[in-house]
Parts: sequence; C-alpha cells; structure tokens
Amino acid sequence: MSDEQSTLQGRLARYARVGTAMGGVAARMAGERFLGLKLEREAHAAELRTALGGLKGPLMKVAQILSTIPDALPQEYVQELAQLQSDAPSMGWPFVKRRMTAELGPSWQSKFQSFEKGAASAASLGQVHRAIGHDGAKLACKLQYPDMQSAVEADLRQLRLVFGIYARYDKAIRTDQIYDEIGARLREELDYALEARHMALYGDMLSGVEGVHVPAVVPDLSSKRLLTMQWVDGRKIIHFKDADLETRNRIAVNMFRAWYIPFYEYGVIHGDPHLGNYTVRDDLDINLLDFGCIRVFPPRFVEGVIELYRALESDDMERARHAYELWGFKNVTNELLDVLNIWARFVYAPILDDRTRSIEETNSGRYGQATAAKVHEALRKVGGVEIPREFVFMDRAAIGLGSVFLHLRSEINWYRMFHELIEGFDAAKLAERQAAALAKAGVPGQP
Repeated sequence: MSDEQSTLQGRLARYARVGTAMGGVAARMAGERFLGLKLEREAHAAELRTALGGLKGPLMKVAQILSTIPDALPQEYVQELAQLQSDAPSMGWPFVKRRMTAELGPSWQSKFQSFEKGAASAASLGQVHRAIGHDGAKLACKLQYPDMQSAVEADLRQLRLVFGIYARYDKAIRTDQIYDEIGARLREELDYALEARHMALYGDMLSGVEGVHVPAVVPDLSSKRLLTMQWVDGRKIIHFKDADLETRNRIAVNMFRAWYIPFYEYGVIHGDPHLGNYTVRDDLDINLLDFGCIRVFPPRFVEGVIELYRALESDDMERARHAYELWGFKNVTNELLDVLNIWARFVYAPILDDRTRSIEETNSGRYGQATAAKVHEALRKVGGVEIPREFVFMDRAAIGLGSVFLHLRSEINWYRMFHELIEGFDAAKLAERQAAALAKAGVPGQP
C-alpha cells in the first residue's frame, strides 16, 4: 500500500497519536463549560504542546497559522502551540533513499554530482538536503515526509474538534471559514509541483524588483513530493536585530516590497511570513523561501483593502462598511462596523501617518494583545462574527510582517511606501495582470 495516499490505516495511526491529547482538550473544556470545573488552561496547554511536540506534520503548521489569527483559539493554547519547533529533528538516510528512489528512480544519485546525507534543515512537512548538480550548481532538495496526506486529513479532523469545542465555549468568532481556508491551503502545501509553479509565479511578479530574490526551480529533478531548486545563501534575520538602523531599515523595506508588490499589483500574497521563510544576503537583499502557502485574491478584495484605508483616512463609515463587504463580511451592522474598526485602526495605524516612525509606536505586542482583547469582548456583545476565508491569510501576513518589523525595530515612512504601491490602482488592470501571470505560471485560481 502506498504511503503517499490518505489511507484509512494512516489516518487511524495518526488519530491514535493525537487523539489522547486532543481528547484531553475536549474533556477539560467541557468540564469547565458544563460542570463548572476550574480549567487551568496554561498548565493544560503546556501539556498539549508536550504531547504534540514529537509529531511531524501539519499540526506544527496549524499552530503557526493559529498563532497569528486573533481569537481562533484561547490565547493560552495559541502561545503554547506556537512554541512547537518548526525546525524539527530530521528523518534518517533510509527515508531519504526511499523518497529519492520513489521520485527520481533507483539511479537517482547519478543525477547529482553530490548529495549530502544529512538534512540541512527540517520543518513540519519535509526536510531539505544540500546537493550539487552536474553543472556545478548548488542545489536544495526538499523531500516531503511519508504519509503526509493521511497526517493532514487526521490533523484537520482534530482541528475541527478543537474549533467545535471552542465554538461552544465562546461565540465571538465563528470559525467555519477559517477551518475551510486552513484546510485548503494545507492540502495545497502537499503538492510540490504546485509549489514549483508558485515559485515561477513569484519569480515573474518580482522580476526586476530591487532587493528581493526567488530561487529558481530545477524541473527535471522535481516531482509532486520532491522540490529541487537553486541553493541561496543567507542568514536569519535574528543576526541583524542589533545591526545599525540603516541596515535594519533596508532589510525592512525589502521585506515590505517582497510581500506587498505582488499583492497590490497582482492580488497574490505569500501567506507564511514566519522567520524561517526568508534569509538575508550579505548585500542585505532578501531571499524569499517556501512557496507552499500562497493566497490568490479576487481583485475586489484588494480594492476592499484600499477602500478601507481611504475610509479610515477620511472617517467615512459608509465607505468602511462597503470595504468590509468587499472583503467578504456579511451583515455589517453599525455595531459590528464599530468593532471591526477597532481592529482596522490598529492594523492600518502605521500607514495613516505621513512621517518616519517605528511599527512599535502603535503595533507593539502589548498594545496588540490589549486591542485583540477589546475586539474579542466587543464581538461577544454584538453576537459574534464569521471571518471570511480571504481574511485569514491577509491578516496573517499583516500580523506576521508586523512581527518582523518589530524584531528589526525599523523606522520608516510606511505611509509613503504604501502610497507608492497604491498610486493609480485600477481593479480591472489588476485583474488583467493577475490572469496573465497565473496563466503563464500555470497556477489555478482559489475560492
């Protein structure tokens, strides 16, 4: 039986490994809700992280996602799950030989000048090995772990359980569309052939953009579960946190371009801006990495993002209501509008001020937690809200990039950078550019 299919046997094995931990969540939260038992959430959340910490696969990816979606889960759980290590222990040489043989055939080693047995890095869904091609090119080979389809389906089922429990406990956020969006993107991340097309798309969109680099794919050495690409040298951003301000600002500007030029010009965003998905080159350009989680937005959504900015800038609440509707929010009452604007003023604050400033002035972690708590309480009072699917990864990118800029302590005129991007925005022209770019790269649209 193939270990690459979502098999009943594979799913049952996964359920057995995570079921006890997730079952504990269910029992304890039910006990608090229905029996009045005191739930020591911090202690239990730590137990949950310990129980899940040895598992490879989607749970780590889900934890990273949930840590940047306000109120998707109780904060105690998010804080603990976010600590699951994305740089997990790698699998050994027997796995590597099986995977490479399955993808490139029994003579796979002859296709390389050299191939390192030890993994250069290991993450939630796969691990990366260094190699050298016959032309002398330095390569990175990303190998998907075995049985990941079963793991994804099993973990998504457990995630639905946790969301269901939380929905009974707290009505502020309805999570159906969050769940659907996470599920769709996770399933896409298993298709390395699609990721290769995403890389081609980004290479095209960012061609000629100063300060940003996308590694090239090697198609002949790639498949649905093996992705071979150019190796790009760079250092993690943590190495630059104490650099001089000019250095930190230059890195921040390059990061801003990498994420938002594709969004405002093509309606596409890299949905995974955590610290492991880019490196900084010696010249302070950045390498953009890991293209499994890419979100393609309809042009009306990009228009809605700009419209909401204009509404906040002019304090035009009817324009804000229309913007939220373009985002996909339903039944935006005056009460809900007021609550959503608390969140919007927090997120948009850095680009509403025409001056050089740090993100931390209005978007520090402490202020963000206070804002999230205020929004959460207000949402409960107005009867809750259903988060549109398209909101999930846009919000995640904004929060994740904000975290990067906080790490860098950069001081930039974000207002002017944003205005340079949106000047002359035309939704119809964006639609034309998007369609052409997606067709060229062979990337499908998304719901």
